[in-house]
Amino acid sequence: MSINEKVIAIIAEQAVLEPSDVAMDSTLESLGIDSLGLVESIFAIEEEFDITIPFNANEPTDSDFDISSVAAIVAGIEKLVSEKA
Repeated sequence: MSINEKVIAIIAEQAVLEPSDVAMDSTLESLGIDSLGLVESIFAIEEEFDITIPFNANEPTDSDFDISSVAAIVAGIEKLVSEKA
């Protein structure tokens, strides 16, 4: 599975959707993911890729990690994974 596919699978699991229902331009809010689901998604992604995401759950809009869409999340994960390599 690619990074893209893994991230979509994790987000779909949190949203209780099929991965095919998660579009790259979807927002987490549009997928029905609340703040707790967001934090759980972040933890699952960190565990899957063995990375640390610069995300503050208390101030999500002030974090250095863009969570505005699935595409932004995937791009951020790809960057963190490549920096780790």
